Amino acid sequence: MAKKKETTSLIDTFSEFKENKNIDRATMMSVLEGVFKSTLEKQYETSDNFDIIINIDKGDFEIWRNREVVADEDYDPKLNNNQIPLSQALAIDPDYEVGEEVTDEVKLADFGRRTILSLRQNLNAKIMEMEKESLYMKYAGRVGEVVSGEVYQIWKREVLVLDDEENELILPKGEQIPSDFFRKGDTVRAVVLNVEMRNNTPIITLSRRSPLFLERLFEMEVPEIFDGLITIKKIVREAGQRAKVAVESYDERVDPVGACVGMKGSRIHGIVRELKNENIDVINYTNNPELFITRALNPAKVTYIKIYEEEKRADVFLAPEEVSKAIGKGGLNIRLASLLTDYEIDVYRDDAQNEEEDVSISEFSDELEAWVIEEFKKIGCDTAKSALAVSVADLVRRTDLEEETILEALEIFRREFE
Repeated sequence: MAKKKETTSLIDTFSEFKENKNIDRATMMSVLEGVFKSTLEKQYETSDNFDIIINIDKGDFEIWRNREVVADEDYDPKLNNNQIPLSQALAIDPDYEVGEEVTDEVKLADFGRRTILSLRQNLNAKIMEMEKESLYMKYAGRVGEVVSGEVYQIWKREVLVLDDEENELILPKGEQIPSDFFRKGDTVRAVVLNVEMRNNTPIITLSRRSPLFLERLFEMEVPEIFDGLITIKKIVREAGQRAKVAVESYDERVDPVGACVGMKGSRIHGIVRELKNENIDVINYTNNPELFITRALNPAKVTYIKIYEEEKRADVFLAPEEVSKAIGKGGLNIRLASLLTDYEIDVYRDDAQNEEEDVSISEFSDELEAWVIEEFKKIGCDTAKSALAVSVADLVRRTDLEEETILEALEIFRREFE
């Protein structure tokens, strides 16, 4: 009874193996034959005179042993695996003669409980090993692709996602958009960021934060990008807040920005929704650094730019009311513009009419500490009037100064003009 139970378990294991869609037929056959031959060698010291017939479609197998018929007096019991005495062969079929070959089926139940158990464990180990290897190879070739999956488990530091074949994918907290909120059963899209083996287990890491995810979304939404008529030169983004995308067309008849945005924003709206209302600036790429920086600082309107090519630095001058636009909330706009153009960008007020009436912030060094003055300069407030033009709330958010310190400084600036 025990043998029958173990045999049934082995058949079940075999059936599970043949149902595995991740393992190709040829590899499966090779592994199964290897497992059975290894068992036969342990049982009979050789597997050379055995035929293993595997039926993948039915999920079963047969093992047949081939032995030579020898005269009873020549039979050596030690060679029972290779020889069969004539008397035994005649009992199987009266037509057998010396020198012929007898083929008989080897029943799995005759192997013994331990052997069957070992065979099953070996088969299970091979299945697991091949599943892991197959999963690794499958996703190693898909790095950079967008995949969809179902949220299965939500933890503090990561989300477990199952693909359509129930393979486990990991979406770490650090690769999620800050405003992402998932429930079990939700469908989520992300780009395959990394695939690696840890302790012989494939770890597939997804990302919704990577610029590559945004690039793939554009390829999916904009046929001209997919077809190669438009090229994405560079993407920089602060996930969930703002992104800047530089595009270029190889066909003069195609407007790259217009094609990416679509009629009334039809193409970009889908991407914006996927990225939780992230603001996306699509910019025409150019080799002209001044023009490229001007476009990168959108929505601010630039008056003029001084380029320092060797230092990869640019001084940008704007009307007073445009400075805060160029800098952006928390300095985000100017930071992304710098990353997009590969230039360190500094912004300055350009107020030629009121220049004589304004006062450089450095002139207040007797009343303000140097580090306080430096904090104002960092956000482009290099004069008293430029500082007064920014709200207290913005100054608190954009600098490392306490509100009390800011209010004192603004009062000093204000008195200068009274």
